[in-house]
Amino acid sequence: MKTMSFPSMSIPIQGIDEVRLPRMVRVRQTFSRSHIDDVAAHLRKELAREDYASLVRGGRIAVAVGSRGIPNNALIVRTLCDQLKEWGARPFVVPAMGSHGGGTVEGNLEILAGYGITEEAVGVPICASMEVVQIGELDDGAATPIYCDRLAAEADGIVVYNKVKPHTDFKGPHESGLLKMMAIGLAKHKGCSSLHQRGFDTFAETIPQAAQLFLDRLPVVFGVGVVQNAYDQIAELRVYPREKIVEGDAELLRIARERFPRFKFDDVDVLVIDRIGKDVSGEGADPNVTGRGFMPYFKDDFHARRLFVRGLTELSHHNACGLGLADITTRRCLDQVDWESTWVNLTTNLMIDGGKIPFYQDSDYDALRVALRTCPRIDYARARVVRIHDTLSLNEFEVSEALADDLSHVDGIEILTEPYELRFDAEGNLRDFA
Repeated sequence: MKTMSFPSMSIPIQGIDEVRLPRMVRVRQTFSRSHIDDVAAHLRKELAREDYASLVRGGRIAVAVGSRGIPNNALIVRTLCDQLKEWGARPFVVPAMGSHGGGTVEGNLEILAGYGITEEAVGVPICASMEVVQIGELDDGAATPIYCDRLAAEADGIVVYNKVKPHTDFKGPHESGLLKMMAIGLAKHKGCSSLHQRGFDTFAETIPQAAQLFLDRLPVVFGVGVVQNAYDQIAELRVYPREKIVEGDAELLRIARERFPRFKFDDVDVLVIDRIGKDVSGEGADPNVTGRGFMPYFKDDFHARRLFVRGLTELSHHNACGLGLADITTRRCLDQVDWESTWVNLTTNLMIDGGKIPFYQDSDYDALRVALRTCPRIDYARARVVRIHDTLSLNEFEVSEALADDLSHVDGIEILTEPYELRFDAEGNLRDFA
């Protein structure tokens, strides 16, 4: 891990003494709470819908597991592997996360372990390698090569398991999900880099093409797709046989878009995010929520004049991909960053802007005041400020008193508290509002 120690910053800012931090109010947004109570039982029921046993019996089956955070992740993987073993197969787990984890075996294993996915927990070997084999090339005018993890390609069968959700860098009928795992996740660092070289603006076409080539050339048995609700619970979990994976991926994406949590309002002065990370979103903070992304597709989703990122999630493993989308951060946050891992990820997907270092201050108190001070034509008495833990946590959060007044009659928003002053510790950093 390669970190840097950033110097203390104290600069004169005209008008900073005029800034008054707003009082805050706790609010709750309500979304559909429909979810699966017994995930393991539901998965087994899904697996029983088709005769997969005859396809896997006696074979070595690679179970592809990605880098995205999924509720009950280890339980799902364990249930999958147990069922495969009951069918007479010999399953093993293969990390399928492209360049995440610094593009290294050690980084891949660390990410899986962070989700509780270890050999002891899931009961099968975890076979991690960055070696790939080329399985073909796209008919895209550039003959873009398509790769697969060597261990998965040599297996008798492949099971693809992934979360399906709106992507952070492109929009299309297939975004982040089962097809993307086949095209990029299982392609490891080399194949991920190769496909990203075509650019995110081509992904709506190239991802399905690469995935179809994968399905045509390799022994995929079935795909397991998961959709989460706004409360970080599993709302949908479906198993699709090989010939229905493409159709199923599109189906789950439509459901995911309906379930995806967003703000029920718009136009704020400062959005404060406590933590960003790869376990939350590919860009650390989901641009479908923030309106901040590498591509122009998201600019109308939400509007914040200033974005203040306070820190990284523990499960980010110090990868700060997306931090460059923030306007301001803290020295504490920058000191947490593993710049090597972050830049490996960013050079692979070509979005090196995501590694830019934002304006920073020594404390949250100073950073928040600068964020407000640099909003044009702001009325401090009516400042519209929002503070969330992360872009997966849009159920309960803080808004400024003036914004709460505007939200008091909005359907699906409940005001939970009276206004209160922001609380800081001795170092000037915000205290948790949970």
